[in-house]
Amino acid sequence: MTDQRERVREAYDDLAETHFAERSEEPAEASLLDEVRDRIAAGARVLDAGCGQGTPVASGLTPIHDVIGLDFSIEQLGLAADVVPRADLVRGDMTDLGFDDDAFEAVCAYHSIIHVPVPDHAAVIGEFARVLRPGGVLLLSSGGTDWAGSHPDWLDSGVEMAWSFPDPEETREMIVDAGFDVLDWWIVTDRLGHDEDGEVLDPDDPDAYEGGDPVGKPFFLAERR
Repeated sequence: MTDQRERVREAYDDLAETHFAERSEEPAEASLLDEVRDRIAAGARVLDAGCGQGTPVASGLTPIHDVIGLDFSIEQLGLAADVVPRADLVRGDMTDLGFDDDAFEAVCAYHSIIHVPVPDHAAVIGEFARVLRPGGVLLLSSGGTDWAGSHPDWLDSGVEMAWSFPDPEETREMIVDAGFDVLDWWIVTDRLGHDEDGEVLDPDDPDAYEGGDPVGKPFFLAERR
């Protein structure tokens, strides 16, 4: 595990409760799960990659699907065990998933690949393609602009958090190169730390941009070829 990923793991262990309080309600992001539900059968096997405390993906899909939640933070997994007791939870690394080929009908990765160093993003998306069956669905969020850095006091927790992501077009290219067809994408305003619920925006909407950059995080919906 790289130094950045190890720092991120330690940070999530340290601020698990704080993050849970801020991130437990995300209605705009949760609404995109309908795109997955509409494309897979009841009981389908779904990987929540970087599941964190289990919201919104595992908690939203577990009632009718077989969800496996994967995260490298033991403290986050402990919270997820309480939030979604029916989900199977696994500690692991997205760059080397410990699952068989074609093991899942869907993979969701909310706010997870953004913590992986950009040189490893293609490997992560390649792993998602490997464990998905042909015709399987990927729903992945990334960053709105090419950026890498950290915040020394994220969520006023006293804990430093690091991120690393390319621009949306490069993420799209990685998804296509890994063996996916991109079906749709959206820009979702990030309201972490605020009271607003957030909003799902059409990327063709001028209001989705400020100074040429997206005002939120891109979410890509893709199908495994």
